[in-house]
Amino acid sequence: MRRIAGLSLGVAFWLLPLASSGEPLDVRMIPAEGEGAKYWPRWRGPTGQGLAGPGNYPDKWSDTENVLWKVPVPGAGNSSPIVWSGRIFLTTSYDKGKRRSILCLERSKGKKLWESFVPAIVPVENVKDKNGWASGTPTTDGERVYAYFGNHGLYCCDFDGNKVWHETFGEMDAYHGMSCSPLLYKDRVIIFQDHRSASGSFVAAFDKKTGKELWKTPRTEKVGWGSPIAVSVNGKDQIIVSSEFRVYAYDPADGKVLWSCAGNLVEVTPTPVAGHGLLFCCSGRVGPTLAIRPGQGDVSKTNVAWRTIKGAPFIPSPLLDGDYIYMVNDIVSVITCFEAKTGKLQWQERCGQELKHGFSASPVGVNGKVFFTNDDGETFVLAAGPQFKHLHTNNLSEKTLASPALVDGKWYIRTERHLYCIGFKD
Repeated sequence: MRRIAGLSLGVAFWLLPLASSGEPLDVRMIPAEGEGAKYWPRWRGPTGQGLAGPGNYPDKWSDTENVLWKVPVPGAGNSSPIVWSGRIFLTTSYDKGKRRSILCLERSKGKKLWESFVPAIVPVENVKDKNGWASGTPTTDGERVYAYFGNHGLYCCDFDGNKVWHETFGEMDAYHGMSCSPLLYKDRVIIFQDHRSASGSFVAAFDKKTGKELWKTPRTEKVGWGSPIAVSVNGKDQIIVSSEFRVYAYDPADGKVLWSCAGNLVEVTPTPVAGHGLLFCCSGRVGPTLAIRPGQGDVSKTNVAWRTIKGAPFIPSPLLDGDYIYMVNDIVSVITCFEAKTGKLQWQERCGQELKHGFSASPVGVNGKVFFTNDDGETFVLAAGPQFKHLHTNNLSEKTLASPALVDGKWYIRTERHLYCIGFKD
């Protein structure tokens, strides 16, 4: 590890003084409710932001140290595991995307319980190597599991693997493939898909019990691999989509646009995080990151509290933990910490070798530490806070693109070929 000068690595940043802050806002991610708050039921966990509650989690591991079990995962996929009670759910694909499925594993030993295959309706879409046909993380409410498979549609099965419903959207041509993780919000499942086919991009909500379309809002954007989130703004819920060139807020009741903010670049993958009265949205291979105050209408010129021009992630989402926001520029393997409210740089460090597109997994935070995992399976364990402190590096020695799940003192980490359960032996 060494401290680096941002300019020499092409990750220099500037803070742009913009409009005054106005009245304070209470902006927060809507967490998983009820029993779901105890588990890891969706993309980025119960908080939706990659944060785990306190617990007896090991912060050191290898492919042998603190491994409670390790099982092979059939097929190919980059989706993250989700956990509910005694079950783990993953998505996977076979035959270059011709067959796609939801896997259910026993949580205690990793034994496969069942596999539910999605009906194949339309031709297989083209994908990038780092994407694939099973990249979107599923979600669950404890009764059903919901997963999005691009051209193979939005699929729901019960906890025994039986198909409940299946909605398809025709053939869609998405640049580099599709990777949206569906969002469960109250009685509905929400996805968005930007693509280049004649049927047009959209954000849509479906009844979680029947799959019936509740609303569908057309979009003009053509490129992107992000996932929607649900936030509360002064007690009123909004669905946020960070996408090509612009961030949108939609009314979850009817899909109407509430506000939008320009400033993103063309390629957007990271999921936004929320806190301190702001939404933090990252885009592109060279930034920017926008700290946005939700508002009404077009807030591009009035509600951007701060902006960093470069240094933002291309694939991994940022991590907001307390007063600080952490992100990795996966083009040059540099991790940066900012003060969340102001955008003031706290530290900036390269972790591991400088590799183009060297990180895919999104960081997680637990017990006062932040964890960044690169594509080679190395996890850099850092102390959370305004001073850089590299504690140690863990290595599973296997390609790792998926983000981990953390429940009850155990890590569930999907690599290219296996699922690991990391924890202390009883």
